[in-house]
Amino acid sequence: MPSLGLMCGAGALPARMAAEARRQGWRVVAFAFPGAAALGELADVTVPTRIEAMGPVIEALARETVTGVLFSGKFWMGDLLGASRAPDGALADMVARAGTLVDGNITQAIETTLTGLGIELLDQRPFLGDWLPGARTWTSRAPTDAEWSDIRRGLTVARAVADASVGQTVVVRRGAVAAVEAIEGTTEAIRRGTALSGPGAVVVKAVAGAHDFRFDVPAVGLESLEAAAAGGATAIAIEAGRVLILEREATIARAEAAGIALVSADAA
Repeated sequence: MPSLGLMCGAGALPARMAAEARRQGWRVVAFAFPGAAALGELADVTVPTRIEAMGPVIEALARETVTGVLFSGKFWMGDLLGASRAPDGALADMVARAGTLVDGNITQAIETTLTGLGIELLDQRPFLGDWLPGARTWTSRAPTDAEWSDIRRGLTVARAVADASVGQTVVVRRGAVAAVEAIEGTTEAIRRGTALSGPGAVVVKAVAGAHDFRFDVPAVGLESLEAAAAGGATAIAIEAGRVLILEREATIARAEAAGIALVSADAA
């Protein structure tokens, strides 16, 4: 049975992907970073892990004869920039190879490290089941014409900033961009944007054209919905087939309760 190294961040994805990996016949070795939920019986082995200590991770990959690595869950760039402890030699070497800390560079440094160990960095999408939706409206209320206009504007801007490795989420109201996601992440960008725009804003999340789905699959979920609802947003749009909805039933129910139109839309 081949061994899969599952790098577990925060959120519901690690459990989902561990279950799918086991269904496919993998032995799951879970590397639990701070904030990751326990996988219980879904993991054959669990290795507690810190972002600034990559040496023990590399040792465990070799010890458990891991042949494929899968990233899963939410990791924050701030964890790497603001680690409370000095990085060990393995991480310092990876950071030096990455140079500028943008996603593409980090991914390349990780891939180079894993390739040197004879390990493949895997695309996450085959481990998501039906969680990547096509174009459709998920809520009983569809966006209004004005909201669709802001959604189209948002998709154009979000794709541009994603292509520039800045962020993936924008908040738009009446064509004006109130916030662009940067290092703070989706939820904080929504909070900032809705505070600046006032009620009636639209939240849009899109992905770079050359996005590397081995490193992460962008997502929205309950946390994003709560922030949007608290800020008075009236619609959320995600790029169809490239952004997933976490905890789909609960997320859709929260959107319905808040009167938020939730859609997956094709980018232009």
